[in-house]
Amino acid sequence: MKIGNVEFNGKAVLAPMAGVADRAFRELCVSYGAAYVVSEMISSKGVSMGDRKSKDLMFLSQEERPAAVQIFGNDPNIMAESIEAVMKVNPQIIDINMGCPAPKIIGNGAGACLSKNPQLAEEIVRAVVKASPVPVTVKIRTGWDESSINAVEMAQRAENAGAAAITIHGRTKKQMYAPPVDRNIIAEVKKAVSIPVIGNGDIVDGISAASMIEETNCDLIMVGRGALGCPWVFSQINAYLDHERIIPDPPVTEKMRVMINHIKKICEYKGDFIGMREARKHAGWYTKGLHGGARYRQELCSIESIEQLQEIAYRICVENQ
Repeated sequence: MKIGNVEFNGKAVLAPMAGVADRAFRELCVSYGAAYVVSEMISSKGVSMGDRKSKDLMFLSQEERPAAVQIFGNDPNIMAESIEAVMKVNPQIIDINMGCPAPKIIGNGAGACLSKNPQLAEEIVRAVVKASPVPVTVKIRTGWDESSINAVEMAQRAENAGAAAITIHGRTKKQMYAPPVDRNIIAEVKKAVSIPVIGNGDIVDGISAASMIEETNCDLIMVGRGALGCPWVFSQINAYLDHERIIPDPPVTEKMRVMINHIKKICEYKGDFIGMREARKHAGWYTKGLHGGARYRQELCSIESIEQLQEIAYRICVENQ
């Protein structure tokens, strides 16, 4: 499987989740078999102005390749100007966010808001493609709302402008993440374009990944919330797609070991103060579904140190023997 000249070993991709898919999590998911990863979304304006936070967000290590940097914005010129700075981290792919439903992004006319202006969306893709030395992909939703489903038009315009692949989340902006994903729209997009299509939405295991591919004929699948507290989902998906083999979740002791190592990496990359605060949400995801999980999450939401985390993890292991 290739996007442009970039070849992938596998079909499962880590989604660009803001505040989650940072370097530590991307590296962890790659270690479990993610075919490639996409950075958290980064403001093209921030990159162009040399913003330090934007620079930190787009850093890519050698342990998470192949990798894409995702940028967002609503000005074709600024989007194109940002590419020079983005290329300093040597991404294999540039991804354009045209699907984020967050109010802050929508309020600036970017993300899913671009589905309301397909002509501008096409101009942005064309400008970025012209400026980028690597393949450019575009992530979209099915449309703004149920009365304005235009994913096929958006995908065709992106292809016409030079995009190398399309990722489509099978929900509208208005639907956010609530209803079941619309695989029919993803299938329509796949039929309408000749470039690779990545299906996104409600993929949580090997069976849901396989059914997404079967029902839509998409080339790759993108995993977002299904990987939260469950980075081993990529190995489960790969095993099912390659051999129709179902790998069970790891035992609680292994889950806690992965959680602790993951959070240690966050602290290594971001410092203990930020790392331990970000640890609280990750620990909540890792403990979901465990016996006593709700009770432990009350403790985890105020942890300040790795030692506290380790002590709670030990008690979780004992209670879940």
